[in-house]
Amino acid sequence: MAGARGRGFGRWGEREPVPPADDAPAWFAGRLPDTWFTGAATVTVDRDEIVVVGTIPAAELETDDPAAVAAAESGRIRRFREQTRDARIAIAQEAERRYGRKVAWGATAGGTTELFTTLSVPVMTRLRQPERQVLDTLVDAGVARSRSDALAWCVRLVGDNAQPWLARLREALEKVEQVRAEGPEL
Repeated sequence: MAGARGRGFGRWGEREPVPPADDAPAWFAGRLPDTWFTGAATVTVDRDEIVVVGTIPAAELETDDPAAVAAAESGRIRRFREQTRDARIAIAQEAERRYGRKVAWGATAGGTTELFTTLSVPVMTRLRQPERQVLDTLVDAGVARSRSDALAWCVRLVGDNAQPWLARLREALEKVEQVRAEGPEL
């Protein structure tokens, strides 16, 4: 099957291939109301979910108190979430039919970003004792509540600290897919 790339098609846990979503940022740019965000929304796509995050105007305050500013930004985001709920649901349903993925939303106001109803997708893994000991140390130290949280923490840490390398790896994967698509049909 095209696009399987070792994701277990035809075995336990079989997944149907999802439609391509290469044009999702452009589709959302055309579909979103111009009044929602101060600029183009950031659209992030993986094989399970599309996350749309836009910047809304920050609240203007006469104080520099960080707690007051954070509260005002959070309130502004909550207002946006409530006022746009029905329209966001309608747009998400269209996108879910088009791209075969769930859609999550978020907003940024000033220095505050909040995401709404994002997916938490289970990932099966097998770890040997040294890896389990790392997770257990994080749990015992109170860094994480569970092995699952500890693993998610580790993944975020790698993502935060290895962005240039991950970007190069993604570019290389795109080139491999391009060459594979140009190859002969089997």
